[in-house]
Amino acid sequence: MSTALTPPANAIPPVRHPDAPAPGELLGAHYAHCFGCGGAQPHGLHLAARAGEGVTVTAEFTVTPDHQGAPGLAHGGVLATALDETLGSLNWLLRVIAVTGRLETDFARPVPVGTVLHLEAEVTAVAGRKIYSTATGRIGGPDGPVAVRADALFIEVKVDHFIDNGRPEEIQAAMADPDQVRRARAFEVNP
Repeated sequence: MSTALTPPANAIPPVRHPDAPAPGELLGAHYAHCFGCGGAQPHGLHLAARAGEGVTVTAEFTVTPDHQGAPGLAHGGVLATALDETLGSLNWLLRVIAVTGRLETDFARPVPVGTVLHLEAEVTAVAGRKIYSTATGRIGGPDGPVAVRADALFIEVKVDHFIDNGRPEEIQAAMADPDQVRRARAFEVNP
């Protein structure tokens, strides 16, 4: 792990927000058009994350032929996306808007097409606006061998980050959503 992913000495343990989803609760897509979790992406990951105990989540996604790199194997970038999406879901338990600042990924074994990747992630520390987290992806079940792992640094931002940098038509559509929770979650993860 790089020094950028090592929490500083003044980092504090993460605290689950009192209004965070209950353990076992499906978090759902933060945005319908998100490649990682959105249902409106026909070739997306359709990753489904659940709140865990403390500041943890679990998630699953099935590697389809649309996700392959080498013949019959998941593309490494798709696996990194699955880890990033799972790690980003943790921020919903803290009830903050945060974007990926750094993602360091290790690939331990190939992941064949048709595999269900079982992911676990946890926030390890918080230092100001910086959120440190780690994740693993296993094949063959939640206790199977580790195929991928990642350490990440997320940076808490305000919604202006998206308003100032996103495409206006998508931003306006998300802001116009009458469902306050869905509107807030649209701006939850990824730069």
